[in-house]
Amino acid sequence: MSEAKNRAELLVGWAVESGFDRAGVASLEPRAGAGSSFLRRLERGLFASMAWLGRRTRRRLMPASVLDGARSVLCVALHYHPLEGDPEPRGNLWPRVARYARGDDYHPLMERRLRALATRIREAFPGSGARVYVDTGPVLERDLAARAGLGAIAKNTQLLDRTGSWFLLGELFLTLELEPSEPLAEDLCGDCRRCLDACPTGALPAPYVLDSRKCISYWTIEHRGEVPERTRPLVGDWVFGCDVCQEVCPWNEHRAPTATAERSGEFSLPAHRAELDLVALLALPEDEYRTRFRGSPMKRPGRSGLRRNAALAMGNRGEAVYIPALERARGSSDPVVRSHAAWALERLGAHVAERPERDA
Repeated sequence: MSEAKNRAELLVGWAVESGFDRAGVASLEPRAGAGSSFLRRLERGLFASMAWLGRRTRRRLMPASVLDGARSVLCVALHYHPLEGDPEPRGNLWPRVARYARGDDYHPLMERRLRALATRIREAFPGSGARVYVDTGPVLERDLAARAGLGAIAKNTQLLDRTGSWFLLGELFLTLELEPSEPLAEDLCGDCRRCLDACPTGALPAPYVLDSRKCISYWTIEHRGEVPERTRPLVGDWVFGCDVCQEVCPWNEHRAPTATAERSGEFSLPAHRAELDLVALLALPEDEYRTRFRGSPMKRPGRSGLRRNAALAMGNRGEAVYIPALERARGSSDPVVRSHAAWALERLGAHVAERPERDA
């Protein structure tokens, strides 16, 4: 067995010991067609207002450039599907949230584990360099993870393997030479097009193509300010993100909790957010917002964005129980919340007073 292969097996084992569910190694040699899907989306404007994705394109297409002397990348996966016994949303009033965002933010969690792993590697291999990425830099992580054998790109553009697609990715770029893992050779999607057909907004216009301009996750997480009126009904009752294209995937129908998830429960829904329903979210004061969402990925849209999304969800659910809360929000000092509450009330067919009482 070669030295590069020995090192690769050793480091993959260390990654699992560090708390990741799976790991693999990808080479950093330029590949024909690498990043072509990303470039096509960029050229067609399919990233919506996320202009930062068009910056540092060279680094995205040439991953070895993110670390001087980089020769390989250790890719890791961490599963986040719900566990038995997790608190479940309380009926129709609870905000509908993507599963990865129900617990604490995965970025610092994965970064801590990868940094500890990098320290262990530097100690074992003096003089070696390492750099950590977790969805925060110019890295085409799904492409690298596919090269590392962690899965294959599915028609919904998620990374998929036989365990499903409920997992998060991270990377550790290394100056060590490691033997690459074997990529997944089989096509897991076949003729299936459930994800394309189920997408409520048509954000998957063709296999392996995602149009962020129509994606619920984009509108509820990344977009700031007013949501275009034509888009508001399509968002449905999602308040943060969307799981539809994963929920319908046959590979996600049967999944067992991993040993890592059973140990930590880090993606479980905490009690202080499980008790927060749509009505409370719409009226959420600034201090309570900071307390309840400290350490949560749901902080990304900001308090205004979350309240805006809550108003949209209420209007799209069409239940009269929301009318009093929306009437109060119609007088909000936040113009975005105010306009979306008014839209929701109109959608509910309510009559709003001309001068409603203002809230904070």
